[in-house]
Amino acid sequence: MVLESLLNPLKAERKPWEMFFIGFLYSSIAILLSLWIFRDQASLVMVFFTVMACVPIVYNTMKLEESKDLVIPKERALLKEHNKAIIFLMFLFGGMTLAFVAWYVFLPLDTMNLVFGKQTATIQAINNQVSGNAYQQFSTFTKILLNNIRVLAFAILFAFVYGAGAIFILTWNASVIGTAVGNFVKSNLSLYSSYFNVASVGLLRYALHGIPEILAYFYGGLAGGIISVAIIKRHYKNKKFSHIIFDVSELLVISISFLLVAAFLEVYVTPLLF
Repeated sequence: MVLESLLNPLKAERKPWEMFFIGFLYSSIAILLSLWIFRDQASLVMVFFTVMACVPIVYNTMKLEESKDLVIPKERALLKEHNKAIIFLMFLFGGMTLAFVAWYVFLPLDTMNLVFGKQTATIQAINNQVSGNAYQQFSTFTKILLNNIRVLAFAILFAFVYGAGAIFILTWNASVIGTAVGNFVKSNLSLYSSYFNVASVGLLRYALHGIPEILAYFYGGLAGGIISVAIIKRHYKNKKFSHIIFDVSELLVISISFLLVAAFLEVYVTPLLF
């Protein structure tokens, strides 16, 4: 596989910024292929093509991180090692998101509707207006938090069942965020002096709560992936399996903490700034 040979987890951890360009490349190739081969279903097929390209690097990352659980006894050092993987995966996600934004903005209207139709419908379905009423704000906070926990559960389940399955949830989120930012850019271009300025504001608007939310999904996906690899390799028979369980539990606590922060920012901070 050509795309698989571009990077491996060890190289990605040394140069995480390269994953940004890989994510941009993977998504762009996926969009072109989906328009060429499955034009009428491009909005979903592009997500699957992007996932297919990402699966090797993500699954190899899960195997690498699980192997670290067996050789690194101290939890602080282990989390530091896991964070290396989280960082380059976030760069990968960022590259995907920016690619979706760019294609949304510059594609002709009819083609754009084909490529981002499902994402646009999803945004319209979940677009909740935050009221100034404190009780309603808390109700919205609870609703967003529970929805995000549901997505986290799917990310963990997909990672557990499919090893690298969480990348599907994250790629879909990248396409939805890219669509939202792209729509913001097109709608507000007249208010700003250039595409760069309006795109920067749009990315900041969603990054404020989006970054901790996506971090939560990556930590949860990593937890599910580590357990999946441990079971495949029969490491549950290893005396260090309890250490793996403890590590996974800590990753889950971190992911839920990020979701709390993300929901708070989305409900109480983002509306004040934008």
